[in-house]
Amino acid sequence: MAFSGAARSFCMPAIDLGRLHGRAPIAFGAGFASIAGASFRRLSPSPSKPFASLGISTDTSVKEVVQTEKAPAALGPYSQAIKANNLLFVSGVLGLVPETGKFVSDSVEDQTEQVLKNIGEILKAGGVNYSNVVKTTILLADLKDFKTVNEIYAKYFPSPAPARATYQVAALPMDAKIEIECIAAL
Repeated sequence: MAFSGAARSFCMPAIDLGRLHGRAPIAFGAGFASIAGASFRRLSPSPSKPFASLGISTDTSVKEVVQTEKAPAALGPYSQAIKANNLLFVSGVLGLVPETGKFVSDSVEDQTEQVLKNIGEILKAGGVNYSNVVKTTILLADLKDFKTVNEIYAKYFPSPAPARATYQVAALPMDAKIEIECIAAL
């Protein structure tokens, strides 16, 4: 059938979607693109921009558990960290002393120091260090502790500091003052 042969060889020129922002609605489906009121010709004679793709594997053989006794054991059905796709995903860490499973103290300063020491041990077990961390998430029981936590945090992460999000939450496990998770590049 002539239509199926044409469909297989159909080639659409690259479209710079940034230039179309706000001009026309875009709909994609079945390998075709439709832009209301727009033509499919190139908007400029400039060469196309390079394209990069990040492949994410779902193969469980590329998923490796990272565990160390030098950091607190997981409190539930999760791992201290997982290596996958050239990244190390460190679960949320509390300011617990690994040997006792109890908080170092009730102060946010002491808990923050202990959390970061615990994260350091997990990173080390995963074959990386603080300089490999690309993203952190900090959960605080009280956002008023933000400045104090920042001062301690800055001592552990060299410049350029990782991307970060900080949230105040209603409660943390075991009534912790702080919990930090991170992602590091391998």
